[in-house]
Amino acid sequence: MATLDVRPRLLDALSALRDRVDATRFPLPLPGVARARRSRAELLAQLDDYVLPRLRAPEAPLLAVVGGSTGAGKSTLVNSLVGRRVSEAGVLRPTTRTPVLVCHPDDRHWFADRRVLPHLSRVWMPSQERQAGPGRAPYASAAGGLGADPYAGRDASGRRGGHDAIGPHDAYGALGTHDGWDGYGGRGVAEYDEFSGADELGGVGELRGAERGGGCGAEADEAYDALVDSVRIDVDPALPRGLALLDAPDIDSLVVENRELAARLICAADIWVLVTTATRYADAVPWHLLRTAKEYDVTLVTVLDRVPHQVAAEVAGAYAALLDEAGLGCVPRFTIPELPESVAGGSGLLPATAVAGLREWLARRAEDPVTRATSAARTAYGAVAALRIQVPALAAAAAAQHAAATRLTRRVTEAYAGAERRALREIAQGAPLAGDALTHWRCPPYDSGRGRAIAYHPTRSHHVLVGALTTSLGTLLSCVMGAADAQVSAVERQEPAAGAAVRGGVARGADGVAGAPGGTAAAPGELARVPADAVLVPADAAEVAGRVGVSVRRWRRCLEELAEAAAATTDQPEPPDPDAVAALLAMALLGGEGARAADEGLTEALGASGALRVREVGDQLLAECVRRVVDTERERLLAPLVALDVAPERQAELIAALSLLWKEHPPSAASPLMRHAAERTER
Repeated sequence: MATLDVRPRLLDALSALRDRVDATRFPLPLPGVARARRSRAELLAQLDDYVLPRLRAPEAPLLAVVGGSTGAGKSTLVNSLVGRRVSEAGVLRPTTRTPVLVCHPDDRHWFADRRVLPHLSRVWMPSQERQAGPGRAPYASAAGGLGADPYAGRDASGRRGGHDAIGPHDAYGALGTHDGWDGYGGRGVAEYDEFSGADELGGVGELRGAERGGGCGAEADEAYDALVDSVRIDVDPALPRGLALLDAPDIDSLVVENRELAARLICAADIWVLVTTATRYADAVPWHLLRTAKEYDVTLVTVLDRVPHQVAAEVAGAYAALLDEAGLGCVPRFTIPELPESVAGGSGLLPATAVAGLREWLARRAEDPVTRATSAARTAYGAVAALRIQVPALAAAAAAQHAAATRLTRRVTEAYAGAERRALREIAQGAPLAGDALTHWRCPPYDSGRGRAIAYHPTRSHHVLVGALTTSLGTLLSCVMGAADAQVSAVERQEPAAGAAVRGGVARGADGVAGAPGGTAAAPGELARVPADAVLVPADAAEVAGRVGVSVRRWRRCLEELAEAAAATTDQPEPPDPDAVAALLAMALLGGEGARAADEGLTEALGASGALRVREVGDQLLAECVRRVVDTERERLLAPLVALDVAPERQAELIAALSLLWKEHPPSAASPLMRHAAERTER
């Protein structure tokens, strides 16, 4: 008998791999990133919702998820399998907004916690009266065949004893009562479960009054629909122990949330029940699911619903041919004819004979230990085997993200390194000595050309000249930073990731990682929420000028402090004016060839050795100022890129976690014997 490998070390390896996948980010809009994001979300959903829960509890009931296209009749099929209305069916689309899960009362505890579907809150349905009659056909046991009731001689809770048949059951969502059974195996009127703070989501607390009043009515239905990210759970003894049915939203719904939820629910299934119709069996959406099922090697069954009698054989044959062509010829197929009972009016349930084959197939998997273990093991091992392809692809995408981030970082660094060299070169050529600074330099006392007259002539002109030179230096640096920014902007034409990462900043829009099988949203903290078509917007000139101004004013203060200290410690008989020394030093540093008189004035005021020391320190201060401006602009530009956290360790950690998994569970562990046994069982 095929059994699940539930060794602790295997679970630890899968948990470690799950954490590595969760830590992986794909924020840069590179080619193929949407697929990587979807694959990441699919992996997390598969591991969280199915693989890990199944391996931790191999004895848990099988979860059969009924999925399919809009209007395929999924809810009607689930209702007919149970024998009463548990899921709303109708002509409005979408009909199933919140997934509905039905299980045997004895299996209730398996779904009361977050073992499976941990992202969905639980909303327990109140008890309902059961109806005996044509639509209330019992499940057929594998041993007794169709028509044998595995619950014959038992009470409503599934225990041995007797129970009376009831009258017609209430409409969906209404309260019904049952003699001796409240829907949970006890007596009295059922109440909603308060598991995991469901009241905080709204709606659950208010429903209690409606329950005790004898009916939920429209208000309760509205409250149900208001619950976000929840699953409605009902129990019914008509289902065999060890089997739960889940009616999922439409996989092609116009509502994005419904599509994403449907895809995630399918990832949590032990058995996929794909429902399609005579008019839609060749559509792309169901075939995408079928191919995915083949990739994961899941336990799969298909239902061809609403097939007109006159073309039933022809349509069924065409569908079978398509399955054979796709390598899915061994998948069990059930055909349900188009019947008046499946539309509005009547009981809303299909005749027992229409779903008898599927009912028996599902019951056999729940009741037969070998078949049940094979179904669970096949799907679980198929999901684990798929990691062999998916995880390396994720690692490659993570490596591409790191490579793109590295290229961007290098180009930005090169651009600003060139800007620093340009700024120092233009300063050495005397570029700051222009405009007001040049005008003041040509006015008294500087026009005399005699350094001593300048150094020993206190005047406000010294402050004005230093201020003009500081402003000119700030303007020069702002222009150089603007040129570097323009050079970085040109990266957009060469690097598709630049638009979002370099200038998109921290999230301005929504990314499209329908992380689920259809698409996902980027994980929390990703800067990838920037639109993929964002452009490299040049930095605001006023902001750059403001930051540069702070740096050059700091340089001016340091320069004036240096001049004051030099004037106070000079060996000259008469100490020079500190403001004059600061003006001469600023001119010597920024004036280039046009300020030789400033060097001469420093020498006369401070002596040759003093002037040399001051000039050396001044050169260092100026270089530090330029470097500080460049570093500030470069780091500001690279900050969003650094925050993306696309380190090369992500790729290595993924591969290491996958290698550890294969060590604990080699690809051959899902033995061909188990797969062949599953195929024989299905046939």
